[in-house]
Amino acid sequence: MTAELLNETWSGVRIVELEGPQRYSANDIAARFSLALGQAVRAESVPRDTWESLFRSQGMKNPMPRMRMIDSFNEGWIDFEFGAAKSRKGTTRLESVLESLVAEVRGRK
Repeated sequence: MTAELLNETWSGVRIVELEGPQRYSANDIAARFSLALGQAVRAESVPRDTWESLFRSQGMKNPMPRMRMIDSFNEGWIDFEFGAAKSRKGTTRLESVLESLVAEVRGRK
């Protein structure tokens, strides 16, 4: 899908809302990681009051913009302007991406 978009011709400003073939919850992603890794994976929420210290411990100097972005996704403030029905859908499935990532990481060992 991305290659197709890059090959299209247009003029002026263009906004394309692009997403995968379907939306996934954190639990969906954990379940698919489980399949790709062959071991149990579960999603766990991280309490919001720990985000700042967690992000700083990971090397982030100013975590507030990231925290606000996550809040915006979690509370539904950020979404496609014209809704998911009008977004362009890619064809690459999450399972394919995760299988490739796992195979690549395992190949480095």
